[in-house]
Amino acid sequence: MKSSDLILKVTAKTVFFIIMMFAIHLFFEGHYRPGGGFVGGLVTAGALVLLLLAFDMKTIANSLPIDFKWVIGIGLLISVVTAAGALLFDVPFFTHTYDYFYLPLLGKTSLHTAALFDLGVYLVVVGATMTIIQTLGESE
Repeated sequence: MKSSDLILKVTAKTVFFIIMMFAIHLFFEGHYRPGGGFVGGLVTAGALVLLLLAFDMKTIANSLPIDFKWVIGIGLLISVVTAAGALLFDVPFFTHTYDYFYLPLLGKTSLHTAALFDLGVYLVVVGATMTIIQTLGESE
């Protein structure tokens, strides 16, 4: 292993966690400012691509054994169930609700059903992007 490879790998591991924290921040900021599931998912996929560039496909597959096609399906299921859940309460499709709760570390916080929908979108975006990247990487 060349020293430049070592520097790239150590830097990629460190920057990966910084990017993931930013992706989580974007995900939760999406209710009040620009961001949300789509942008958070793209940033997360970018962090995973950084690891793919620093390491090879097999190393990442061994350390992160996820079939991203299943991630797409789970994300679609969460999004559809959340959006259709409003029909159970006889309100229009895609109607979301929120309430305030006291959470131990965060204090009084509003929790939205839209966050569940965004979680589904997040999973679909990460799954689709990583499936595309892995398919392109395997063809080489």
